Amino acid sequence: MSTSFSYFRDGRPSEPPTFSIVELDRDPHPLFRRMRLMTPFLRRDDGSYIAIRSGDVERLYADTRTRQMETERLRSQGIHSGYLYDIFRHTMLYANGTTHRQRRAPLSRAFAFRLIAELRPTIRARAHELLDAVEARSEMDLVDEYAALIPAHIIGEILGLRENDITQFTRWVYSISRAVSFSFTREQVPEMEAAARELTKYVEALLADRRATPRLDFLSSYVLGVDEAAKLSPIEVLSQIVTVIIAGSDTTRAALAIMVHLLLQHREQWEAVCTGNMGLITGAVSESLRYEPSVGSTPRFTLADIEIAGYLIPAGSVLSLSTLSAMRDPALYCEPDRFNIRRADHPRRHIAFGGGSHRCLGEALARAELEEALAALAERLPTMQLAGEPLRIFGHADMRRISGMRVGWTRP
Repeated sequence: MSTSFSYFRDGRPSEPPTFSIVELDRDPHPLFRRMRLMTPFLRRDDGSYIAIRSGDVERLYADTRTRQMETERLRSQGIHSGYLYDIFRHTMLYANGTTHRQRRAPLSRAFAFRLIAELRPTIRARAHELLDAVEARSEMDLVDEYAALIPAHIIGEILGLRENDITQFTRWVYSISRAVSFSFTREQVPEMEAAARELTKYVEALLADRRATPRLDFLSSYVLGVDEAAKLSPIEVLSQIVTVIIAGSDTTRAALAIMVHLLLQHREQWEAVCTGNMGLITGAVSESLRYEPSVGSTPRFTLADIEIAGYLIPAGSVLSLSTLSAMRDPALYCEPDRFNIRRADHPRRHIAFGGGSHRCLGEALARAELEEALAALAERLPTMQLAGEPLRIFGHADMRRISGMRVGWTRP
């Protein structure tokens, strides 16, 4: 760590302390806890900055001196064209202002809370079907055989995808998601580009099918709506569906695995969930999203200098808003380093889902999937425990990565 940081020097703002990405990834919670007492910002050795205090993170989501990252980080990795670049360039995730609103609006209706509530019985049935397939074995890979399949099947259900296509498109998604988390090397770019090409062509065929033969499903109504409005280009229409598939699969997969891992590490809380109390299941979802989120931060781009508490972030910088740090801040939560599914101090708007105009569109769907998946596990496998190494969680920013996790149970 650099030791060159201080408060004001000669009346000028100070430079935040610098840490390597390796240091930040190694064990982020103790580092963030220590540094929140000293500074509102950290600097990474790649030149980007991190906001680590809860109040600053929440305010900066809506601060007009920042905007959502667009294609800057891909270009910094030498990616200036191709299928992967086109997805990033034309998605609502990395757009701002009117462009962002026009791309997001046609999807908002499909992810409204009321419509997602109607989807819960389908999510519940899918969870039980997956458990039917493994229960007699008394052991499974929780990530690959359960956590990954629930969001993939439900996105398939929403979009009207063929059941046989789900395994293949999830492979493409997990490859492309490395670009979203910026956890890739130059050597992995060809594989990611190939996955982006295949997923793009797959979605192109889906959209062409719905235009030729409309059905009573979301994808048909989406295509009809955007074609009539004529505000989005063909590549924008396609990129939003690709975005829904990517965002609706990988983050929930990780969040579900992390939640089960945390509950099994806190056995009395797992047993409490197994009583069937839906309030505790809802609490377990909110608490696991806080304690170990699957998305560690949101990157922003600064349009002007930002000075807080004597520290300066220059205009033209990458500034990550660290929800990972903010949700362990004692200014926001009581006993923040304690995992407690009975916690009563969650804010009304959970910042695990971001903030401002880019707040996660799929919040209601993610909560429904996590709650129904956990309820099914608690009902069917109350004796579940780890059957190998605990889950490992990697990364301090963007989309975090997880290892596999095997679980076992005794049959009645």
